[in-house]
Amino acid sequence: MKVPSRSTCIRILLIVIIGTLLGIGLTQTVEYFDVGPEVSLASLEQAQAPMIDYSQAIEKLRTQFSLQDGAFAIVVSLTEQRLLLVKNNEVIKSYPISGSVYGPGNRAGSNKTPLGAHRISEKFGDGAEIGTVFRARKKIDEVVKIYTDDTDLEEDLVTTRIMWLDGLEPGINKGKGIDSHSRYIYIHGTQEEGLIGRPASHGCIRMTNHEVIELFDQVPLGTLVEILE
Repeated sequence: MKVPSRSTCIRILLIVIIGTLLGIGLTQTVEYFDVGPEVSLASLEQAQAPMIDYSQAIEKLRTQFSLQDGAFAIVVSLTEQRLLLVKNNEVIKSYPISGSVYGPGNRAGSNKTPLGAHRISEKFGDGAEIGTVFRARKKIDEVVKIYTDDTDLEEDLVTTRIMWLDGLEPGINKGKGIDSHSRYIYIHGTQEEGLIGRPASHGCIRMTNHEVIELFDQVPLGTLVEILE
């Protein structure tokens, strides 16, 4: 990620503050002000995103699980409800997510999101239409409406793409009664996009449908994932 100059950082901060005071979104702020090519919508989104200390998580993946230079890694913060895509110790993209409404936890049947190191063991849904529903990781003949308001449905549908996580830490997320893979912990799309950014899932990591496609297309099988409280 290219590091912006000090003057650019100051401009970004001022624009975000002014946009917040005016009660307008980032896109409208960019259109309202002649911010110049150096201050992009992406840089404004990064400036507004919560700061997450991911360095220890990456070091853990490197020293304990053989994260290689140049390989993608994912760090999820349940506190901030964010997913960071990291490469060469730099954040490539920061995505809002939804972890479990019940908080962190590893027990089967708890519907909680497990912590610790994982890897993406399987991927499903390549090429599927946005809103496509999956049951037991199989695409069914159903494409659902995506809600962007506060709609909270009873059923926790899995839509668009699936990245199935395999726990790597015995006694934490691997083994009888606590196994993330056996608990079917995924990174996946959701019908309830309006709830993204706050705890809402039944244990999985939810993303918006467009963004789960973007992530799915970038990360290969075997990508390491660290889930933080």
